[in-house]
Amino acid sequence: MTPWLTVVGIGEDGFKGLGKNARRALMGASRIIGGQRQLDLLPVCIRGERELWPSPFSLAPVLEQRGEAVCVLASGDPMFYGVGASLARHVPSVEMLILPAPSSCSLAAARLGWPLQEVVTLSLVARPLAALNAQLFSGVRLLLLSNDRHSPAAVAALLRERGFGGSRLTVLEHLGGDAERRLESTANDWNDPAIADLNVIAIECLADAQAPRLSRLAGLPDSAFQHDGQLTKRDVRAITLARLAPIPGELLWDVGGGCGSIGIEWMRAHPSCRAIAIEADEGRQALIEHNRDALGVPGLHLVRGRAPQALAGLERPDAIFIGGGVTREGVFETCWEQLKPGGRLVANAVTLQSEVTLMHWRERHGGELTRIHVAQAQPLGEFDSWRQALPITLLDLVKPLDA
Repeated sequence: MTPWLTVVGIGEDGFKGLGKNARRALMGASRIIGGQRQLDLLPVCIRGERELWPSPFSLAPVLEQRGEAVCVLASGDPMFYGVGASLARHVPSVEMLILPAPSSCSLAAARLGWPLQEVVTLSLVARPLAALNAQLFSGVRLLLLSNDRHSPAAVAALLRERGFGGSRLTVLEHLGGDAERRLESTANDWNDPAIADLNVIAIECLADAQAPRLSRLAGLPDSAFQHDGQLTKRDVRAITLARLAPIPGELLWDVGGGCGSIGIEWMRAHPSCRAIAIEADEGRQALIEHNRDALGVPGLHLVRGRAPQALAGLERPDAIFIGGGVTREGVFETCWEQLKPGGRLVANAVTLQSEVTLMHWRERHGGELTRIHVAQAQPLGEFDSWRQALPITLLDLVKPLDA
């Protein structure tokens, strides 16, 4: 099949920087769709009808022209946080030809001499700045696609707040064009100069001496979370997540887990992991919202309600953690029914009543029961003694593939 849609990546150097195939596609297109900045880069010899993307943004102007010779203009590499990736979800690859230019991150890495495979990239375009919190580790190099001219100042403020004020910031604007410019400073010294909307932020992360060490591995310190005491403690949380076994792209239900710590650490395991936290208490809902942003997973979805009623209509999960409401009628039954075949369910119990419930579930569905005892050394007069936390009973189940 001959592609009817061509997606052309165009850089700051405009039409003169395009290859022969891209120029030929634009010359032969009956309709060219793009942003105003990209369309303004085309010479008058391009005769196709020019059309701006609608506001709010929609792919409909492209999809409605299926079969015509249509070109879409995109900045740089259309498949790197670009419209090409969106179109690929709706247009078969045999119907579409993508002709990329160097991405802004490729150009930034070339200017800085950074091996691109060793750099973490993140887009701030129409995305929460809080996602940056999950990427802050001393020694890491970051390339951020800015949302607009205000992004560098917002990033510098976040770095200062999170204890990374000594990090080196380099802002590169109009990459690949005649107006290309580079500004450098530390986050502490950033003075918010005038910057173009089209810019990339490069960060060499440097943690202050007092910045908390927040690993991506399960078991963040309890102090990393704001909570009201309803928190799955660090050691138990690490054991629980080891059994839930996060895998890229999977979805977790965190049912009644207090401050959302299990769902948050699930999402920190990999950028494509997703989680839904179900919580009825308004105070804990606010804690979940704070914690998800502070720990860099603003995409965690909070459902305000009580299980099992609040579970109705949710996307079926790959794994479920039940930290509260173990004895509530219908909670386990609904979770087990909605869990995908092959999915994992882990439930924690503290009281005798909830422990009995776990034993009952194990009799019906199998699985593994584990008793967790954690003790910490604490002062006792002039000496130290072990202080035993409440034991936790953990049920670990895997749903049969044929269930």
